[in-house]
Amino acid sequence: MSGALAHTTVLLHEAVEALEIKPDGVYVDGTFGRGGHSARILERLGDTGKLIALDKDPAAVAVGKAWRDDRFCMVHRGFAHIAEVLREQGVEQVDGILLDLGVSSPQLDEAARGFSFRFDAPLDMRMDTSSGMTAAQWLATVDEGLLTEVIRDYGEERFAKQIARAIVAARAIEPIHTTRQLVELVGKTVRTREPGQNPATRTFQAIRIYLNQELEELARVLPQCMTLLKIGGRLVVISFHSLEDRIVKHFMREMAQGDKLPPNVPIRASEVPPGKLKLVGKAVRAGAEELQANPRARSAVMRVAERSNAA
Repeated sequence: MSGALAHTTVLLHEAVEALEIKPDGVYVDGTFGRGGHSARILERLGDTGKLIALDKDPAAVAVGKAWRDDRFCMVHRGFAHIAEVLREQGVEQVDGILLDLGVSSPQLDEAARGFSFRFDAPLDMRMDTSSGMTAAQWLATVDEGLLTEVIRDYGEERFAKQIARAIVAARAIEPIHTTRQLVELVGKTVRTREPGQNPATRTFQAIRIYLNQELEELARVLPQCMTLLKIGGRLVVISFHSLEDRIVKHFMREMAQGDKLPPNVPIRASEVPPGKLKLVGKAVRAGAEELQANPRARSAVMRVAERSNAA
């Protein structure tokens, strides 16, 4: 393992502590990024332990592939394919899975990726730059109705209809190729916004989430994680906005409740079927010290659950 990490990992200590690393355990880092969590997990693993990391971003995969550690395996795949990846690795179940959702600092800070409105760059926004449609290509053809839905539902933007109408009108005059074009277009449409927030923030978030199918992939991976965890294995998820956290919270709570029985069934509490997951502690947020060092951690929420012995 070598090379400096070009990324400040959010909730690094808390997430790895929550996994309760066993020296001989098998773990999955579903979102490698620049390897902050993976490096800390490897520090805790013994010689017989194993860590499998996934990431859909070729730049992140390149960092992981450069690591030299027999206990570590880097795979270019999104975490929605976790069951398939583990099958290929000959692994049936694991002792812990970590998912650090959202966009990494290198993705935001590299202008060419088109994730950030802070730079004038091509509108790309793909986490996997080796496949799929760019944001510019999508904006050139998307139906106004769908565009409105995406900006409203994924960006929680109350001016979604006006923004969508403005984008469709603008692209009829000239293609929307760059982040600056989109920022200026949204800025003219959204007249009011929270102090300190760029008017285009919610629109950029919405397009990114939709293009990368972030919420759909999260919904797909969570049931897989529960199946893949050994009894006592931990699932640790760090989310960065309310839509992600809502999915994680509802899934964990539902799996912790067990099979739902019809109301008024005469049954003792001890006879109620246990849930397949046990909630571990309360939601964790970054502390004051971390927030001062890394303001991007302000929206992070970590939730932890443990696989029970319920069938």
